Amino acid sequence: MSTINTYFDNLQALLARTLETQQSSMETAARRIADCMKGGGMIYTFGTGHGHLLALEIFYRAGGMARVCPIMDDKLMLHVSAAGSTLEERKEEWVPLLLERYPIKENDILISISNSGRNAVPVLLAREARARGAYVIALTSMNHTTAVTSRNSLNLRLFETADLILDNGGVLGDAAISFADGSMVGPTSTAVGAAMLQAIVCRVKELSLDEGFEADFFKSSNVDGGDAWNDRLIERYKDMIPGLL
Repeated sequence: MSTINTYFDNLQALLARTLETQQSSMETAARRIADCMKGGGMIYTFGTGHGHLLALEIFYRAGGMARVCPIMDDKLMLHVSAAGSTLEERKEEWVPLLLERYPIKENDILISISNSGRNAVPVLLAREARARGAYVIALTSMNHTTAVTSRNSLNLRLFETADLILDNGGVLGDAAISFADGSMVGPTSTAVGAAMLQAIVCRVKELSLDEGFEADFFKSSNVDGGDAWNDRLIERYKDMIPGLL
């Protein structure tokens, strides 16, 4: 059996364990997001480094909720300077700058994503959002974050700043397959995190139909009628969500 099989076996087992252990938390997340939509709030997502992939996972995509605003800055993402972004996410001065551009407020939701949950920006952004009255959901690895110290002046890790924790179940360091030379490969945080977020989105849609509240969802732009459908939603939300238009 090759490591292709090993990775898939590990991932399938982790996904099954995640469903078993995190279903209640995912249900709570969906319920809070549904209530946020009912009240006209915004769902903000934030992650640095590869966590940013998950911040974009539920933004402007086929079947995705329209009321999602990813918090973005090039210096905190990988495409300008991957190594540089690692250093930037440890700088606390980013938090007021981000909140100036993305004014998280009471009754909004912030999904803050960090596998290690130790670096300053995702942690302190979550803390400040919660202080402003937003509901904070942390997507993190409890195995990793409880094995490390914080890297911020308040000595906090992400799970310690959140109202709700979504645990991706990943191992310390994320990469899950070890080799004879001591190297570790095969991270799982993106695959599991994406599955958790999309499961929550599906449940929000189900709740909207069961309870009869308005919840806008995008269609694929590559199916007939998709452009016209999405253009209507873009017009509705363009002034609320930087980067949508």
